[in-house]
Amino acid sequence: MILFEKIRFKNFLSTGNQFSEIQFNKSNTTLIVGTNGAGKSTVLDALTFSLFGKSFRGINKPQLINSINEKDCLVEIEFSIGTVQWKVRRGIKPSIFEIYKNGQVLNQEASSIDQQKWLEQNVLKMNYKSFTQVVILGSSNFVPFMQLAAASRREVIEDLLDIKIFSSMTTIVKDKIKFLKEEVRSLDLKKESISDKILMQKEFIEDIEKRGKESIKEKEDKIDELCIEETELGKKIETLSFSIEDLNKELETYSGAKEKLRKLGNLKGKISQKVSTITQEHQFFTENTVCPTCTQDIENEFRLNKISEAKSKAKELQLGYEELEQAIQNEEIREDHFLRISKEVTNLTHDISKNNTRITSIHRQIRDLQHEIQRTTTDLENRSLEHEKLEKFKDNLQLITEDFYTKKENISYYDYIYSLLKDGGVKTKIIKKYLPLINQQVNKYLQMMDFYINFTLDEEFNETIQSPIHEDFSYSSFSEGEKQRIDLALLFTWREVAKFKNSTSTNLLILDEVFDSSLDGTGTDEFLKIIRFVIKDANVFVISHKTGLEDKFQSVIRFEKVKGFSRMMP
Repeated sequence: MILFEKIRFKNFLSTGNQFSEIQFNKSNTTLIVGTNGAGKSTVLDALTFSLFGKSFRGINKPQLINSINEKDCLVEIEFSIGTVQWKVRRGIKPSIFEIYKNGQVLNQEASSIDQQKWLEQNVLKMNYKSFTQVVILGSSNFVPFMQLAAASRREVIEDLLDIKIFSSMTTIVKDKIKFLKEEVRSLDLKKESISDKILMQKEFIEDIEKRGKESIKEKEDKIDELCIEETELGKKIETLSFSIEDLNKELETYSGAKEKLRKLGNLKGKISQKVSTITQEHQFFTENTVCPTCTQDIENEFRLNKISEAKSKAKELQLGYEELEQAIQNEEIREDHFLRISKEVTNLTHDISKNNTRITSIHRQIRDLQHEIQRTTTDLENRSLEHEKLEKFKDNLQLITEDFYTKKENISYYDYIYSLLKDGGVKTKIIKKYLPLINQQVNKYLQMMDFYINFTLDEEFNETIQSPIHEDFSYSSFSEGEKQRIDLALLFTWREVAKFKNSTSTNLLILDEVFDSSLDGTGTDEFLKIIRFVIKDANVFVISHKTGLEDKFQSVIRFEKVKGFSRMMP
């Protein structure tokens, strides 16, 4: 139970620089009175501002600071829960938000939003909406339970019954399902990807084996072809070698022709020169009888002998020249044969060289092909590495598949949990359990206020109302005074439920101008009886500008406006 002890505030709304302090647990019933604008309802705004950071009447935060002093706005509230003493200080200009536990300020490293969330969830155990339904019934900017939307009604009840944990759990489970579904989608993609890799790896291994064997066969066939070609070239070389050998033998018979031709040529030159000399001598003695040099007569016999001798020599030389010409001709024929055979030998030798070059190339090709065959054979022998890679893919696929189906199964479990935690699940069962108590308490308080109707809430918190006059009625069908009675009955009921559950139970109950609006005299009397004799263990504050009520309360707080500032009067 939250036991509110006191609140103090200064420079807040119309209050001045001096603290105004209200003791919450001083009296069981307290009347707060004052004229309009005197600052009676300031306590409501200070209360909700200190606890939730916003005013009860919906005033913007910058407007909460006193418009005259315009600084040092501060609200402090003290309360205890069990043996723990709490204090919250909240201010504007400067901005302050401090939480004290047993006199020690708590760590303020978190943001103000996170700090506020922590205060509501771990200390107050209620939010603003639930607080106002249980602690405050106001006439200004207050939305009664029956005028709340269905979702807001459920939120209030969940707070009261302390089952908001199920909503938190629902959010967690929902997030978990979303996360698991994303993981399942990711695993499905991985599963598909690895399946593709396995298929590609199998095809790769098959392709390696197929291409490897085909490549080896192709290279072996090529080697066979090259060996056949080498054999044929060897035979050709052998044949060419035999031909060369025969030609060389034949060539020997024509060897020396060139030397002979040279010698015969020289001899031919000498004979030609000698013939020329004899011809000149013959011509000289034939044409001359007197020596042209010494002018002596040449003896005729001598001259004739010279002519005859020249003719004889010329004839001999002529015969020798002809024989020489024939010998030269024969040697030229031999030389032609020698050159032809030599050329043929050269051509055959060139062919042998070409064939030997080709054989060398064949040997190199065969060697390269054999190396390639060896490498391909090694690759085929080592393809176990590719098989190991394939097995790793398969193992990985199995792990992912197991994880995939495990998470799918977890999703089904979480879906089941989610169905239990939804509004139609466990929460509805708990609410159903408390609905008879809620309806009983509401009708009890309505009867105490002389309002004899049968008011019933269902699981969706829609009302069914029966009265002696009308069987089917709704909240909106009643007058404002009758609605006020229903609102009060619900407020008292929520306090009873909170006390029973010890969830949002508190000593504080504040009613703002409930007497000043629609509640008639009879309703006022009955209400006063309830807060004096029925509502126990509570400190009830009633804010009113109605006169004549002071003697009905244990204590009275009066607010007045003094020099523009609201002040509590003694």
